Amino acid sequence: MRPVAPQKDGPISNEDISSPDVQLIDAEGTNRGIVSTREALAEAQEQGLDLVIIAANSTPPVAKMLDVGRFKYAAQKKAAEARKKQKVIEVKEIQLRPNIDTHDYETKMKAVHRFLDDGDRVKVTLRFRGREMAHQDLGMELLIKVQNELEAKAKVESSPRSEGRQMVMVLAPK
Repeated sequence: MRPVAPQKDGPISNEDISSPDVQLIDAEGTNRGIVSTREALAEAQEQGLDLVIIAANSTPPVAKMLDVGRFKYAAQKKAAEARKKQKVIEVKEIQLRPNIDTHDYETKMKAVHRFLDDGDRVKVTLRFRGREMAHQDLGMELLIKVQNELEAKAKVESSPRSEGRQMVMVLAPK
């Protein structure tokens, strides 16, 4: 059984290039045209640089003369910056009861406004207990009230629907 070579991470460079010819871009960024890989590699080593494939899918592959360490470092920095700017949209949940008091309702609505301002989706859950199940129309009215109050700020992603002992509605920021 032949030993398997360890898989290198990062771009294909120097002796790992299997293509006989490459589209060469020199250190200054000028396109030198199609050159044999051996010539390009010799020229890169002469300048103290590496030959790195930057577009492997084209024919012939595009190779550039540069420092591999710097190239990897720049790619890492770019990926870290992209991750930092990424916003993970969460689904926040607000639980209500059908006979909620006005002040409690206003407090919950403040939280909903804050969640929507942060760019998160909001799941409004209305829980029924005991005999409240007989008055599901009150619950639907409350959810429609929430929907109408947030009309300017949010769009209804899933309209109010009954799931057992609760009603659920999902709102997303506009």
